[in-house]
Amino acid sequence: MSMSASRRAVLAGSAAAGMLPFLRMPGARAQTGGVLRFALSSFPPSIQPWQNTGTAAATIKLMIYRGLTSYGPDGALRGELAESWSPIGTQGWEFKLRDARFQNGEKVTSADVKWTIEQIAAERSTAYFRAEMQGVERVETPDDLTVRIFLKEPVATLPIWMASYHLPIISRNSPRGTFVGAGPFMIRAQERGTSIDLEPFRGYFRPGLPKLRGIRAVAYADENLRVAALRSGDVDLIEYVPWQSFDAIAADQRLSLDAVDGAFMFLVFNGSRAPFNDHRVRRAVAHAIRRDELVRAAFFGRGSPLMQLPVPESSPFYNAEFKEGWKYDPALSRRLLAEAGHPNGISCNLLSTAQYGMHKDTAEVVQQHLAAVGIRAELNMPDWATRVSIGNRGQFDMAVMGTAADSNDPDGIANFVDGSLSPSYVRSFGLRIDRITQLLNQGRAEFDTAKRRDIYREMERIAIDQAPIVGLTWRSQGYAMRRQVTGFKNMPGALTFYSGLTFETAEIA
Repeated sequence: MSMSASRRAVLAGSAAAGMLPFLRMPGARAQTGGVLRFALSSFPPSIQPWQNTGTAAATIKLMIYRGLTSYGPDGALRGELAESWSPIGTQGWEFKLRDARFQNGEKVTSADVKWTIEQIAAERSTAYFRAEMQGVERVETPDDLTVRIFLKEPVATLPIWMASYHLPIISRNSPRGTFVGAGPFMIRAQERGTSIDLEPFRGYFRPGLPKLRGIRAVAYADENLRVAALRSGDVDLIEYVPWQSFDAIAADQRLSLDAVDGAFMFLVFNGSRAPFNDHRVRRAVAHAIRRDELVRAAFFGRGSPLMQLPVPESSPFYNAEFKEGWKYDPALSRRLLAEAGHPNGISCNLLSTAQYGMHKDTAEVVQQHLAAVGIRAELNMPDWATRVSIGNRGQFDMAVMGTAADSNDPDGIANFVDGSLSPSYVRSFGLRIDRITQLLNQGRAEFDTAKRRDIYREMERIAIDQAPIVGLTWRSQGYAMRRQVTGFKNMPGALTFYSGLTFETAEIA
C-alpha cells in the first residue's frame, strides 16, 4: 500500500469513529506566537462541569473552570477560589473566598458556591458528586466572601472533594444551558469532534497568568498519529503517550517525556444480574489474571501488577498484607466458579474501547486469561464516547477501566468501590456492598490518622473478599512535548490527570 493510500485509510477510519484529527502536512507549520498546540487523546464527549466523561474532558475542564481548592505542581492541596478554609466543629467547614471573577466579569461570591452545590445535589442531577453533595445539610452565606458548608455527617475530606475537577464553582448567572467558570482560559471556538480553540481569560485571579496567548486542542484518536504529529512538529504537546513510544521519545533530543506512575487499570462488573451479582464469580475473575504478562503485553513493562485496591505503596494507608490479595490462582478460580454453580464455566461480554490501545490490549489479554479458567468473554470495543454511555447505563457484564484516583487520599478510591453512589462507568453497576459504604463513611468522618488507617484496613479486607472491582495493573502515564514548552508538569501519583492545572503556567518559545 502506498503512503498516500495508507494515510487515506487511517483518516477514513478516524472519520468513521467521529474523531477526525486536524492534520497538516510536514513543512506547512505556521508560526504559533505563543499558541500551544495540544493533541488530545479524544474529543470530549461533554465538558459539562459536573459530569465525568473521561480524562480528555477533564483536561479541558481544568483549563476553563476552577473550584474552591485544587493542587499545586508538587501535589499539595492549595487554595483556588478559596484562599483559606477551616473546620467548624466536626460537621462544618468555613471557606474564605479570594477576590476572583468569573469569565462573564462578575465576582465569585458565596452565593455562587451555594448555588453550585444545590445544582449538583438536585433530584434530577446527573452530577458525578451528586450523592456526596446530597450529604450537605445546609450552606450559609454570611457575606459575599464567606461560605459555610454544614454536613449531615462529619467529613474530614471535604476540602479534598472540593479540589476535584468534577466540582468546579459555576456562576449562578450562567445563561440557561451554559456554564460560566473562573478558569484561566475561555473557549473561543470549536469544531465538533475535531478541535477546541481557547484564549486567555485576562480577568483570571492569579496576576500574570495564564502565560500562553492561546491553546489549540486537537483530537488525535489514533495514538500513532498523535506521536507522529509531535515528532513532525505539527503539535507541541501530547497526552497519553503510547507505551511503545516511550523509549523513542525519551531518546529524541528535540522532545521531553514527563511520565509518572499513578494511573491504574481495573475491571468493573454489572452486579445487578447474574453471574456477577455473586462475589464468588467476581473473585474467580480476580484470580484468573496473569498480571505480569498483562504489564508486558499492554504496557511494554512500564507498570506493575495490582492485586489489591489502588492505594500506592507510598501512602501511609497502604496495606502490605493485601499485596497479593487477588494473586493468580487458576485452580481457585475454577473452584469458586463451581461453588457458585458454574462448574462448566460461564459466557459473558467484556466492554472496553478500541480508541485507546491500553484498553484494547488489556481487554484482549484479560479475555485470554479468563478463557483458560472457563470464563468465555465476548469483546465489545466501541469508540470512547459510546463506551462511556454503555457503562453509565449498565449495558455490559464486565468492563475494563483505566484511570487514576480522585486524590492521593484513600477516600479518593471511594468513587470506584462505593456502590451507593450514582451510576457511573468508572464503577461497577448495581453492585452495593453496604459494609464497604459504611467503612468509607467512617473513614472520611474520622480526623485521627491512626484510626482512619484501621478503618481502611478493614474496608480493604472486605473488598478483597467481595471484589467490587478487580485491580489489574499500575501503569506509567506520560505527556510528551517539544523542548520549547516549559511550565507544564505531569502531576504526581494519582493526580496525573490533574496536570491540566499547569496550563496556566505553561509557555512556548
